[in-house]
Amino acid sequence: MKKRINFNTVQPTAYDAMDALDQFVDASAIARPHRELIKIRASQINGCAYCVDAHSHDALKLGESLQRVLLVSAWREAGPLFSEEERLLFQMTEEITLIHEDGLSDGVYEKAIALFGEEKTAQIIMIIATINAWNRIGVATQLRPSVRKQARI
Repeated sequence: MKKRINFNTVQPTAYDAMDALDQFVDASAIARPHRELIKIRASQINGCAYCVDAHSHDALKLGESLQRVLLVSAWREAGPLFSEEERLLFQMTEEITLIHEDGLSDGVYEKAIALFGEEKTAQIIMIIATINAWNRIGVATQLRPSVRKQARI
């Protein structure tokens, strides 16, 4: 496999614009563990191994349990392991990431407004949009996770 472009080197202005989105996301009122769970789920859907790896490790560093990180892809079947709020975040992430199917449904949108309010709902949408953009860059440029020493469970 031939190495592909590095956006930071080839298009630094574009990379800076993406970085500005990340800064907005980092300053949002959405709890950092929830931001990481959103990023993991979107990255799983988009098949961005680099981002799944990075955000899974970030979530673990924040104190997220290995069990919850491993079960993000099966959140519906995980029962009470994820809160109502987290389940709504995952539903929003899936509907926005898979926007070609039906987009963010009225029901999920209304639940989000009721639970999070307009400002946080807008922030959640921006978190999802930003990670989707990073995923597309990562997949298009074939970013791969670094080989890490395997942890023993």
